[in-house]
Amino acid sequence: MSQAPELPEAAPDAATGQVADAPKANWVDLYAPVAARPWLRLSRADRPIGTWLLFIPCLWAIALAGGAGGFRAWDLWLALSCGAGAFLMRGAGCTWNDITDRDIDAQVARTRSRPLPSGQVTVRGALVWMAVQAALAAGILFTYNGLAIGLGVASLGLVAIYPFAKRFTWWPQVFLGLAFNWGALLAWAAHAGSVPPASVALYLGGIAWTLYYDTIYAHQDREDDALIGVKSTARLFGEDSRAWLWGFFALTLGLFAVAVVLAHAGAGRPGAFVVALAGVWAMGLHLGWQMRVLNLDDPASCLKVFRANRDAGLIPLPFLAVAAWLG
Repeated sequence: MSQAPELPEAAPDAATGQVADAPKANWVDLYAPVAARPWLRLSRADRPIGTWLLFIPCLWAIALAGGAGGFRAWDLWLALSCGAGAFLMRGAGCTWNDITDRDIDAQVARTRSRPLPSGQVTVRGALVWMAVQAALAAGILFTYNGLAIGLGVASLGLVAIYPFAKRFTWWPQVFLGLAFNWGALLAWAAHAGSVPPASVALYLGGIAWTLYYDTIYAHQDREDDALIGVKSTARLFGEDSRAWLWGFFALTLGLFAVAVVLAHAGAGRPGAFVVALAGVWAMGLHLGWQMRVLNLDDPASCLKVFRANRDAGLIPLPFLAVAAWLG
């Protein structure tokens, strides 16, 4: 790789090793044992937003599947295990991402303080840590039915490919969306033993949502990415990014609404159907607020709005749960 232009320093604190873009006073930096901190940082445990964004499509699927066929006692374990699995697989995926991107991360101001480029962790240690997390996640996956297990194993291909996507396509966010929303299919399969059209619509809506929030996230790095030749939708869309974001906004809500229609179709419960759609509408209100406050030229604004998508994704859940109860 050719020598990149000198970038502003963003080294971790010499005493704490804190990562530059982690929230201040996060639990890892405050409470985790010192020896464990580099490994938890490698898993992005100091930045839980990614775990939420991986977990939320699972919760959507469980709630919508419950609306289609009723909740079961198993669903409590399914929700809890999906949360633990999201934490572990997000950690394993981030570890793999940092292994493959360590040379790139060393050239970007926001990421050069991560454990691998800053020397807090070795590549060999990171590989072992990735395997440990994946093995624990596999232990959870194998409590599900055969279809869900097959889907979980299949997702590993997407996880493996994603870090390389920004090297060969302007649309790496599509690969992230394919991987991050796989839980919409897996959790539905674990609940019902099938992957109906409603779960596919939900999955596609989640991919559109990922294109929305990760394009915003990528705008933080667009100048550094241009210097080192990394591709992203933020660079691809450029000055037209807001128009594209509105398009992803509309596609997310439209596909989510289709998933609701398909899940509740023919059930003869109009009240439940209306409540579930109200959840989609409420999420749309939050995304509309995000677009109003977003400044794509301000990295701090991009990060704030990106993180706000945890709340956007959680908003429909009580509506979907009530709709299932009404059914």
